Amino acid sequence: MSTLRSGIFLAPFHDTKENPILALERDFELVEHLDRLNYHEAWIGEHHSGGFEIIGSPEVFIAAAAERTRHIRLGTGVVSLPYHNPFIAADRMVQLDYQTRGRTMFGVGPGSLVHDAKKIGVKPADQRRMMNEGLDVIVELLRGDTITRKSDWFDLQDARLQLPCYTQPRMEMAVAASRSPAGALAAGRHGIGMLSIGGTSDDAMKHHAKNWDLYAETAIQNGHKPDRKNWRLVTLMHIAETREKARENVRHGLDAFCDYFRDVATFPIVPGDIADRYQYMVESGAACIGTPDDAIAFIERLQRGSGGFGAILELAHNWADWAETKRHFELMARFVHPHFQATREWRIESYNYARDHHAEFTSESGAAVQAEIDRLAAKRQAAE
Repeated sequence: MSTLRSGIFLAPFHDTKENPILALERDFELVEHLDRLNYHEAWIGEHHSGGFEIIGSPEVFIAAAAERTRHIRLGTGVVSLPYHNPFIAADRMVQLDYQTRGRTMFGVGPGSLVHDAKKIGVKPADQRRMMNEGLDVIVELLRGDTITRKSDWFDLQDARLQLPCYTQPRMEMAVAASRSPAGALAAGRHGIGMLSIGGTSDDAMKHHAKNWDLYAETAIQNGHKPDRKNWRLVTLMHIAETREKARENVRHGLDAFCDYFRDVATFPIVPGDIADRYQYMVESGAACIGTPDDAIAFIERLQRGSGGFGAILELAHNWADWAETKRHFELMARFVHPHFQATREWRIESYNYARDHHAEFTSESGAAVQAEIDRLAAKRQAAE
């Protein structure tokens, strides 16, 4: 069984009723919590408006989170390339690669919120073209090339990074891929990873699988070898000890989350005419709200529907209160991840072998003890 890595995709999502200082502090505490629980990755988003997703600079957040953690890898999820000069974006990420001693991952995308783009004069119709132009430059810069290139939004003259990546030959990179084929095409062209966002219903999984095929075909055409371990799938989950408790837990924040996607974000999570959002989420396959066993079955369905991927990323959503959110991640780490990471098999085999030979081993042990008793008795008798 290939190992399935675990991680989160932290936009983040915080109700406008929340104190933003405390909300951000909880985000840091969450990453610390996941580091202790042996989660492999945390990807941090970039958003500038809408009031709900309040991290404007994933690089700044990662720099602070890296100081609080030891093992977990930290990625930009994602840097919206049309908003940044590609030379400056690359240079900042190389610095992070050094500061984290190689724990940084560079995720890129076109930008997901139209109102973010409009605030800086970027036309939504241009975002994917601009992402591709920026990504082309960044890949070349990280390779050590000197770039002179002019676009309608940047002008580079003999641009060359002053530091190579700390991670050799290059820090890990990924492109966000959702409904548009642009992300899959860009990732495949450069042979870098793909972050699949946009739901995990049966229909969504068919779309993700088509995107993977497009990615693989494009990668091969450009001389790269596609590897499913570089494919990350984002989904929605909350688990508890029972299904009833899980459902009760998500009453805390599920409606506010769905309202935000209906009112502000680009695409709704739940159609507007749905009264019972919990029921829709569970029945459509958009989310797992249940027990650890439900989570295992849910992820196995995603594996079958996709053909396989390298990492499952939970969208960090704050549906439950803080205590139950932490409990969810603990249950995932204790009882779900081992099922996909082959950390229990040897223990189980060892236990079963000892159990199956228990009578034999205890008989031999008893005989050995009795032999020592008999030997001592014979020695004493001889001494008399």
